[in-house]
Amino acid sequence: MNIPQAKKIEKILEIHGDRRVDPYFWMNERDNPEVTAYLQAENEYAGFVMKDTEELQEELYREMKARYRKDDESIPYFFNGYWYIVRYEKGKEYPIFCRKHLTLESPEEIMLDANELAEGHDYFDLGSAAASPDNRLGAYSTDTVGRRIYTIQIKDLNTGKLLPDTIENCTGKAVWSADNQYIFYIRKDENLRAYKVFRHRIGSSPENDEEVYHEQDEAYDVTVYKTKSLEYIFIGSSSTLSDEHRFISASDPLGSWQILQPRTEDLEYSVEHFGDDFYIITNADDAFNFKLVKTPVTKPDISHWRDIVPHREDVLLEGFEIFRHFIVLEERKEGLLRLKVTDSRNGESHYLKFSDPTYTAFISLNLEFDTTKLRYGYTSLTQPTTAYEYDMEERTTTLLKQQEVMGGNFSPENYISERLWAKSRDGETVIPVSLVYHKDTAKSPDTPLLMYGYGSYGHTVDAGFSNVRLSLLDRGFIYAIAHIRGGEYLGREWYEEGRMLKKKNTFYDFIDVAKHLISIKYTSSRHLYAMGGSAGGLLVGAVINFEPELFNGVIAQVPFVDVVTTMLDETIPLTTGEYDEWGNPNESEYYHYMKSYSPYDNVEARNYPNLLITTGLHDSQVQYWEPAKWTAKLRELKTDSNLLLFKTDMSSGHGGASGRFESLKEDALEFAFLLKLEKRTT
Repeated sequence: MNIPQAKKIEKILEIHGDRRVDPYFWMNERDNPEVTAYLQAENEYAGFVMKDTEELQEELYREMKARYRKDDESIPYFFNGYWYIVRYEKGKEYPIFCRKHLTLESPEEIMLDANELAEGHDYFDLGSAAASPDNRLGAYSTDTVGRRIYTIQIKDLNTGKLLPDTIENCTGKAVWSADNQYIFYIRKDENLRAYKVFRHRIGSSPENDEEVYHEQDEAYDVTVYKTKSLEYIFIGSSSTLSDEHRFISASDPLGSWQILQPRTEDLEYSVEHFGDDFYIITNADDAFNFKLVKTPVTKPDISHWRDIVPHREDVLLEGFEIFRHFIVLEERKEGLLRLKVTDSRNGESHYLKFSDPTYTAFISLNLEFDTTKLRYGYTSLTQPTTAYEYDMEERTTTLLKQQEVMGGNFSPENYISERLWAKSRDGETVIPVSLVYHKDTAKSPDTPLLMYGYGSYGHTVDAGFSNVRLSLLDRGFIYAIAHIRGGEYLGREWYEEGRMLKKKNTFYDFIDVAKHLISIKYTSSRHLYAMGGSAGGLLVGAVINFEPELFNGVIAQVPFVDVVTTMLDETIPLTTGEYDEWGNPNESEYYHYMKSYSPYDNVEARNYPNLLITTGLHDSQVQYWEPAKWTAKLRELKTDSNLLLFKTDMSSGHGGASGRFESLKEDALEFAFLLKLEKRTT
């Protein structure tokens, strides 16, 4: 089959006295039949090249799917008179949302069956669902395209009938007023920025909805939420490095909104409520790793904030949960998450104990104040996700549910996890690496190893269990997570050292981890593979320009690779809100720095590793044309005979295929690609 060749139309892009020629700029014409034809040709070519793996893909898909319990259900949770349960039925892709009145022995009420809602749609996502305070109505949102643009509908939970209220072009979140008469929701602008909050009266036309807030600053997105106490409704405006929150009483939906603390450059804060006070996590007063403060509801501004948990240079404060007599902190020290319980009556504190060398622990859903029971979750690279209930008074733990690995042959004892530290090129910084492999896998230069990384937005990729990943581990692969700068694994400074004009540290860290793993003979370049998605796609795209022969194969999922062009185009969704992460290329210094690492701008005539690139036609985060252009340019310039495959899901967006099991087919394709490459090298 002929390799697809995209046509070239010269497009000159000039700024700051610099001239770029982009022959594939035309691919951003979404409705152009030639664009569709090119994407389909690439799909056909990928199918042709991978045809010899079809049986393997089917085998992988079957074994991945077989590990999941087909009739699974969540742990029941009691709230406002009802036990809530989410369950799956055998043979169905989507969840069913249920409730039982007062006791678990009561008859089941099906609130929403997402399988019925998904009928007739190639793609389906249920954004959110929320019952009214009187439990009579339910507001829920759906997206049937994949652009993360939702439609809100209201359902009578007693009769099952839909109200005529249909609200389109939303973020999907709906927040009820205490009187059951109103919901608050957010609309998006033409660039898909969440920017306006509206109040909708139930039973009225959405055309008459009142705008209660308009965020004018294009660098800010808007959220709306209710406090755990249910007493206040908040509107949050946030940029990458600044926050502003305003509130009303949930019992006064027509009231005037009061600003808690006006936005200030580099001041971040998030809010909860208990009793007479607001509790706030903030970086105020140079608390770069954040601290916990409280302030009276009647005096909410920063001049009245009082420290509850002071700032610590070696501990990142990530979250907290308030109970009547306890405060639970989610902390990160030396990369590992810790849960700290403090008795607010006497100030005594203790930590929950975890044993794995690398793991994830997190506070789960805790909607009650007047309880001594904390629900939390735990997982590691070898331990399936587990839900616990911890009695903070008695200091006893109860196992509620552990993720089942079906199929009969899984045992955590068959897998080994490690945490290593790799030296960076500066000779001083050390980069954490989490690894897992089967106990029978020998570490050697002939061992295949897949490295995963992200490294942006302060997002930390923690070490968690994956049913899917077992298919690689059982076939002799080592899996490694490189906790590179740009995330917050080692605190806020770890993030600051990997953004803006220090972004290259992210790429260098990933390269240095790879070279370290080779130097200690865990693998070699012939058997080393990399994977990253979205900003992680930028990571692997930049890395193969810097070190094109370091990896045998790379998987770039929905990759952000045309950085300069995208960041200069304010009509593209999310661009203006990204300036605090990448810099504003309208300023010369940021433009030239960005251009120096942008994967698309740095493709040259040279050898590249084997590549599998994926995207979704309706992606709202990274537009499909970025990986399409990148693929076309790589085809034009690369000098090797390695595989270059580009696959577009024509019915999905940034998150890939919808449904519980449909996405496993994408995983099967990626793993088959890696195994095909590994077979060719041995």
